[in-house]
Amino acid sequence: MTSFAYTGRSAVGPVSGTLEGPDAGAIADLLFARGVTPLKIEAEAAARPSGDAAAKPGRRWFEPRVGTVELMLFCRQLHTLLRAGVPILRALLGLQESATHRALRDCLAEVRRSLESGIELSMSFAQQSQLFTPFFVAMVRVGEMTGRLDEVFDRLCKHLEFEMFMRQQVKSALRYPMFVMVAMVAAIAVINVMVIPAFAGVFETLHAELPIPTRILLATSRFSVEYGWALIAAATGAAFAWQAWRATPDGRLRWDGFLLRVPIAGKIVRKAMLARFARGFALALKSGVPIERALAAVAQTVDNAWIARRIDGMREHVERGESIVRAALATGVFTPVVLQMIGVGEETGAIDELMEEVAELYSNEVQYELKTLGQQIEPIMIIFLGVLVLVLALGVFLPMWDLGRVAMAAHG
Repeated sequence: MTSFAYTGRSAVGPVSGTLEGPDAGAIADLLFARGVTPLKIEAEAAARPSGDAAAKPGRRWFEPRVGTVELMLFCRQLHTLLRAGVPILRALLGLQESATHRALRDCLAEVRRSLESGIELSMSFAQQSQLFTPFFVAMVRVGEMTGRLDEVFDRLCKHLEFEMFMRQQVKSALRYPMFVMVAMVAAIAVINVMVIPAFAGVFETLHAELPIPTRILLATSRFSVEYGWALIAAATGAAFAWQAWRATPDGRLRWDGFLLRVPIAGKIVRKAMLARFARGFALALKSGVPIERALAAVAQTVDNAWIARRIDGMREHVERGESIVRAALATGVFTPVVLQMIGVGEETGAIDELMEEVAELYSNEVQYELKTLGQQIEPIMIIFLGVLVLVLALGVFLPMWDLGRVAMAAHG
């Protein structure tokens, strides 16, 4: 037995360690079974990477990222070439030479070199983690185990197409609300910095106790004018701190769990996660992957650490001999519809087909929810805008009304 050092990614973050096995492929199988996507596996006695290799991530930092369209085109072309019987090395060479994106061309060159050195295709993709996601690597691993690489790349292409459609729908739905929010923030800033200070001198001439809304507006405006730089610095620092916290395993886990409880957005996120789970689970089972390993791979498809951890717990229940539906029920993630589908599929032996129906069902629901997202957010924005206008009106006009009453009383 040889001792291998590995680094990889699980549902909750990066992992590393050492394992013993006959070769790197056996270690990769063991890691996949544990729900870990390996990024690098090498014998402990292997030479360390050269300075040039170590410098590659730094060089890639400033390169433009490969978009979903390029990756989708790559999957479609590779599917066509593999289905036509072209060897994988020759197919990758042809795609490398025809690629117009430099980062994609460099990645394919690295993948080819890894393949030529005897590393499996999934491991070669995993080493290019800046481009290929854990789900992508897991699905390629499925294709290697079942001998259906061409089908896997076809399904990956459809999966990427669906993900791109979802992002476009979200952007389209949020475009108007975001425009209104930006306009409101700009209006508040102008009022605080320019309008309220102009009224402050008028209010001081009243020599009377100002109403509470007016005092709040004046204090807010004074603070914004005097300490605006501090507010901007604090907001920038908070944004960076939040990004750093969310990048940690615990931070991502808590944030992903919070997203599921957010009104309106939470139900959309949950349905999208269920659609991804069902689609990935059906794909793995149709390819002949054992249920335990399929769950380990699918846990990385949902793109939500909170749900991924519970799917990983579901895998542990199944490994202990429990039924799939009881393991799914214990997670507290799945809706009654999904649980019923899993139960029926387990009884009839057609889980893959029913999971495809679940994926289609929730995909359609997510599309509908996204199309009506703007209409659902609109009442909240109107209420918020109305409260803002009310506060501003009370703060500015109440003293004016008081001044008017005093003047009328004096004339009377």
